[in-house]
Amino acid sequence: MEAPAADIIRLFPTFVWQQRLERQCYEPIDRELMTYIETLIRSGVGTRTGAAWQSGHQQHKRPEFAVLIAHIERAARDVLTFLKVADGPFHITGCWVNVLDPGGTHAIHSHPNNFLSGVYYLHSQAGADTINFHDPRPQTTVIRPPVTELTAYNTDQVVLPVSEGTLLMFPAWLPHSVSANTSAQARVSISFNIMFSHYDTTMCQPLWRD
Repeated sequence: MEAPAADIIRLFPTFVWQQRLERQCYEPIDRELMTYIETLIRSGVGTRTGAAWQSGHQQHKRPEFAVLIAHIERAARDVLTFLKVADGPFHITGCWVNVLDPGGTHAIHSHPNNFLSGVYYLHSQAGADTINFHDPRPQTTVIRPPVTELTAYNTDQVVLPVSEGTLLMFPAWLPHSVSANTSAQARVSISFNIMFSHYDTTMCQPLWRD
């Protein structure tokens, strides 16, 4: 007698929210932002580490970012609706520019003390058009037997392709990294963090009721 077919039940899924802006939408945004970014770099502000350059973290307050910030805030509201968050006024806690010249990388990291993180891509040509998301469960590294094929159920990393005009949003605790830029041009992206505006007074109350 054959055993009955088994069902696969997915527990605690991790989401990555992806939106691709239309070309007629992102091209004027990118032109204005690149003009501003090039001015920043020439002025000598920001932080350079090897092949990587990063701006200050308050770029969302700049008028040049106003149109992009409107897209980000709209996407954040959609994410919170998707997650069934009951009442969650939020604000952007940080927004900065990342430039990875050829050979530049970004080591694995996460963004503590925020609820959502995200990134928007201005320049992401072939060889600089992916982001890596890593398994956030430390227990999975205790035993790692060899596998015959990588699948969604046995891998510890997901490589997500991106393109110019792509907007990603994900839990701020989700580890991520960027592999070496193997193209001949700079990879340019804008990262941001989002947190609830009044978390300490309205949203961190116990979930139980007396």
